[in-house]
Amino acid sequence: MKKLIIIALLSIGTLSLIAAEKPNGQALAQKCIGCHGADFGKKALNISKVVKGMKANEIAKELKGYKKGTFGGPMKAIMRGQVASYSDADIKAVSDYIASLK
Repeated sequence: MKKLIIIALLSIGTLSLIAAEKPNGQALAQKCIGCHGADFGKKALNISKVVKGMKANEIAKELKGYKKGTFGGPMKAIMRGQVASYSDADIKAVSDYIASLK
């Protein structure tokens, strides 16, 4: 019985850690709104395309490309710096958040 209680407590602790580590897309997107607007309906620096209305997988693909330095015309250098610290999970979270905006 004692072993079952310990296992149960360890499992709960592990689940709490997993939940706590999930990136918050809305929080991650805060550094983007200065250029893209709060609803992502603005061309960044009047150069980029509008992000609002894009699908999450499209946003993620472009963000990963910016991070690798393989995507992005005139916004490449700026965006590479913006997403350099994002993990794949961060990119998914922020992409899902942006795509959810209507």
